[in-house]
Amino acid sequence: MEINSSTRKFFINTLFDSTFTLLGVVSGSAFTIHPDVRIILMTLITSSIALGISSGVSVYEAEKLEGEKAVDAIEEAMIHSLENTVHTESLHRDAWISSIIVFLTPLFSCLISAIPFVLSRLGVLSIENAAWLSIGLSLSTLFVAGTVMANNGSMNPLHRGIRMAFFGLVAFLIGFFLDSLI
Repeated sequence: MEINSSTRKFFINTLFDSTFTLLGVVSGSAFTIHPDVRIILMTLITSSIALGISSGVSVYEAEKLEGEKAVDAIEEAMIHSLENTVHTESLHRDAWISSIIVFLTPLFSCLISAIPFVLSRLGVLSIENAAWLSIGLSLSTLFVAGTVMANNGSMNPLHRGIRMAFFGLVAFLIGFFLDSLI
């Protein structure tokens, strides 16, 4: 099964959106005066589920709409209905595959960001160390995604990975400093 280019774009966009959101959750909740690991974990998980549902549904609807428009154009050119053909079946299949991949992407990001807090809940790490490890893992996710993107393009993988991690660091720092102001 080959993943189409729009699914790859949706995956990358959702990976970045979810990782940046999780960086915001960690920066806004883990560095407070009295952080609560249970609240941090629940916020990470519920935010990821909400983002997954929102992104998955919107991708499904967008893919269906665009696919239906393409089928309509073909039908008009052929002066023949394509209902119940390979064209309409692939449209439905591709929309479902894209939406499922995009739904799961924030959960994948959450798993990476939440592992240190699970370890904290088990008493292996302090909340502060878990927060810093979570930030590091999230920035690493952005770096790896950036290098993978560059391998499919013409940009230097190291440069793109560093650039993506840099923007994640900026998002974290904004949240971190906002938390200290409020």
